[in-house]
Amino acid sequence: MNMPAWLKEAIFYEIYPQSFYDSNGDGIGDLPGIVEKLDYIKDLGFNALWINPCFDSPFMDAGYDVKDYYKIAPRYGTNDDARVLFEEAHKRGIRVLLDLVPGHTSDKHKWFRASRRPDRNKYSDRYIWTNDVFDYPEGFRLQSGLSDRNGNYVVNFFSSQPALNYGFERQDYPWQLPPDHPACVATLEEMKSVMRFWLDMGCDGFRVDMAYSLVKNDDNRTGIKRLWQNVRAMLDKEYPDAAILSEWSYAKDAIDAGFHLDFYIHFRSKGYNALFQTDSYDYVDRGEEVKCFFNREGGGNIRAFTDEFMENLAYISGRGHMCMPTGNHDMIRYSHRRTQEEMKVASAFIMLMPSIPFVYYGDEIGLPYMEGLTSKEGGFFRTGSRTPMQWNGGKNRGFSQANGALYLPVDPSPKSPDVESRQADANSLLNTVRKFAHLRAAEEELQAVDNLDLVYAEEGEYPFVFRRGKFLIAVNPRSEGASAQIAAKGNYRLRESVGTAHLENGELTMDGLSLAVFEEV
Repeated sequence: MNMPAWLKEAIFYEIYPQSFYDSNGDGIGDLPGIVEKLDYIKDLGFNALWINPCFDSPFMDAGYDVKDYYKIAPRYGTNDDARVLFEEAHKRGIRVLLDLVPGHTSDKHKWFRASRRPDRNKYSDRYIWTNDVFDYPEGFRLQSGLSDRNGNYVVNFFSSQPALNYGFERQDYPWQLPPDHPACVATLEEMKSVMRFWLDMGCDGFRVDMAYSLVKNDDNRTGIKRLWQNVRAMLDKEYPDAAILSEWSYAKDAIDAGFHLDFYIHFRSKGYNALFQTDSYDYVDRGEEVKCFFNREGGGNIRAFTDEFMENLAYISGRGHMCMPTGNHDMIRYSHRRTQEEMKVASAFIMLMPSIPFVYYGDEIGLPYMEGLTSKEGGFFRTGSRTPMQWNGGKNRGFSQANGALYLPVDPSPKSPDVESRQADANSLLNTVRKFAHLRAAEEELQAVDNLDLVYAEEGEYPFVFRRGKFLIAVNPRSEGASAQIAAKGNYRLRESVGTAHLENGELTMDGLSLAVFEEV
């Protein structure tokens, strides 16, 4: 199977378009705004983008409820604006992934409006319906009594998101169609047409929302693997340089299914939480009260991460990549309860792993998680992670020239970070992210190659030390200093660091909140 060569060097930046930069003063970010900031992204050292959903939508779920897959949402611009974005990004050596939501549409989509009609038509079975309005089996999210069609329809999450029908690997009821049913095949073929449309325009691939969930009653994931292998075969043949990234968080299944990339995030495994924890600073699992490793108080267990990560890395070696983010639009920002110094260590670590790094917009300046906001477009607790990017100390913190309300408010605190002030501070989090992104870009052994060797990874102990080719990397994310005797024969020089660390004759000593990259010479 084909692997796009550009992925090895990829460093991604995730953009929530409505909150990134408003170019026309209406209070909402847009695609021309992203174009205006491409030089900033390139200067940081990023060469790839993931843009959250930008297709036409009623925005009941921030664009994850698509009304038209072939049209940019008017609040973001036009299809021509998307084409310009792809062209301008490519001029700067930046690849662009769009967010594909194949599992459901908006209930305002024309396909669903046809499907809910009582007369049989080509879309009747493109969504999942029971055979009778009084047929309401347990175990499904069902909506009833909302149309003239006699039946209830399955939704994947919110009530406005009817599930597209890719079939049931195991059919327990007469209304559950097999994946090879013509209607289910037609759904998949239509989604492949959507992908071709944007790839032909210049898009470089897709991040796929809820990638594991399309085929239902699929306990062993055989049906969903078959589906994505079908898509991968199309890409390998027609678009060999395009990439697909899954929201799966189980790399073994995702890479077997044909994805080039899989997110290593906070669900389906404990490894990511064992590092960073997403919804509580203190614990990986409240039941077990296991503290995360990147905790200034210490008490974490790096083996809860390494045991899982190394097993996944070995399994997918040569066939795909894991992706490790600072956070994303579904997670509480990693700045929550963390200082700038803690975030420097965490972001540098992410840049130095063999997984592909993703930085969520604003995480490079420590944009805060804003608590207490009223839910916006289905955000609920996530709303506080979706506030506008803060570019300077001026009007609306440089996000917009709007005189009225913004998509969400900027942080009112004058001490809240912005790009301009952080660029001027050589020791800032922003410049730390830039430094380590450029280091990764300059050294092939620090890119997405499977060369991770554990040097010191002891249960309950600090620091964590690993080797990548000629580089020895040590990280101590707790406030207290740490030391270790390690197998490090030869001569090493300190290449880059956060904080202070020394290595001499195999004796490693580190201050608290430090990370060091030693290069063998």
